[in-house]
Amino acid sequence: MSYGPKNEILYIKKIPMESLTQVKLNVLHEISKVIEKALDLDKALEAILKILADSLSMKRGAFSFIEEDSGLLVISASHGLTPQEKNRGVYRMDEGVTGRIFSTGKPFIVPDIAKEPLFLDKTGSRSMEKGRISFVGVPITLQGITVGVLTVDRLFEQDISFEEDIRLLSIVAAMVGQFVSLNRQVRDREENLRRENQSLKTRLSSSFQRFFIVGKSSSMLQIRQMMEKVAPTRATVLLLGESGTGKTLIADIIHELSERGKYPFIKVNCASLPENLLESELFGYEKGAFTGAVRSKPGRFEEAHKGTIFLDEIGEMPAGLQAKLLRFLQERDFERLGGNKTYRVDVRVIAATNKDLEKEVQEGRFREDLYYRLNVFPMRVPSLRERREDIPALINHFLDKVAREYGRRLVLSKSSLDYLVAYEWPGNIRELENLVEKLSIMSEGQMVELKDLPSGMLQEKLHPGQGQEQDRNHSLLDMEKKEVLSALQRNSWVQSRAARDLGLTQRQMSYRINKFNLKDYISRQKKNRA
Repeated sequence: MSYGPKNEILYIKKIPMESLTQVKLNVLHEISKVIEKALDLDKALEAILKILADSLSMKRGAFSFIEEDSGLLVISASHGLTPQEKNRGVYRMDEGVTGRIFSTGKPFIVPDIAKEPLFLDKTGSRSMEKGRISFVGVPITLQGITVGVLTVDRLFEQDISFEEDIRLLSIVAAMVGQFVSLNRQVRDREENLRRENQSLKTRLSSSFQRFFIVGKSSSMLQIRQMMEKVAPTRATVLLLGESGTGKTLIADIIHELSERGKYPFIKVNCASLPENLLESELFGYEKGAFTGAVRSKPGRFEEAHKGTIFLDEIGEMPAGLQAKLLRFLQERDFERLGGNKTYRVDVRVIAATNKDLEKEVQEGRFREDLYYRLNVFPMRVPSLRERREDIPALINHFLDKVAREYGRRLVLSKSSLDYLVAYEWPGNIRELENLVEKLSIMSEGQMVELKDLPSGMLQEKLHPGQGQEQDRNHSLLDMEKKEVLSALQRNSWVQSRAARDLGLTQRQMSYRINKFNLKDYISRQKKNRA
């Protein structure tokens, strides 16, 4: 081979067939060594293209694959192209020679790129070349499906057959196809391991277990599924729900289950500070920013770097500060109060509010653009009265907790438990936990009766549906009992005849007699008749 000056054609002089065959065998051997040792796909592909260029003068080689996000063919690896030229190599699946090879799944030869209208030269890498340039491309397939394209430039002294090039490149493409398949299997296995690891972290998380061991209702199972999905991502989370429902604990669990779990979890209550103090708390301040600022101080966003910041009561954030928070969410940078230096931090934001933010936006109290920035992944945390089936388990959980802390175990009577299940719980779980602790201190005996509940709670109205349902159930039971007794009395207390009278089987009649504890009563009535 002979090399001309830069930007001139590299000519390949005729090589005896035996020598050319040996060169190609050596090339395949070198490529096989790259594939069996490399795990980094792009680097391995670049190494393969370098071997083709150095050994067979196949210049400006490129591997193009479909980009998942855009659905376009892009150059994943190249040799002899600048980064800018490589980035320009983007094609639709039916565009240009590369698109034609991909869509048809067949090799394509361009003897002279200057005479081929399909050849687009999107990379712009051949504009300075002199002389005739040929272009050869073959598909990369997996199980009969085209997944990519291998292309190279060929610079010849005279017309020759391209069959040998196509044969060699097809073998290389087949080897690369297997390598791509192996990499995909490794990637899928890593993804499965990541999911399994996430699931294991979920099961081992003490906070997670503490929160869901007593949350078996369908609404809480839905919250659990949402937390498991969003925790591994970078998405901003907006927790909606009443005070006392556990939003802070949910935010903590999301942080704990994420990759940020080993970094800080910073909590800020937006309703606890006036605007000027809240701004300095969040974004920090520079020395001299205000009276008393004798030194610079980083804010909570800086403290949360690589971790998570939890903005509680976000609906209470003053309008002026909302604009600064919006800028941070958009740009991920900010200035401290009293300074002009820009700081950048990597922080995940989780916000919470007990307000209806959509209504706040409509009434002009909350910025619409900020709302949409925060509302990437909304989660509505149900109130306690929306998950009444969890209340008995929650009570037992808190009874266990106070038993450990106060050394006494309380038991709730049926009437008091029924009342607490029917109670409206305006303070939700926080109110329930406080009640159990208060009862452990105030109750004189071990059994908590209805009269032992706080007087203010007993004066509250019960959940209407719950109270009506209980009354209706008692009325129906009383009516059923009266019907059974009447039928027995009409039939001289003979159960089989009373069952036929009511249209019941003997077994159904026995069930009702047991349910209403009527056995002894029936025996006494029979004795009286005798």
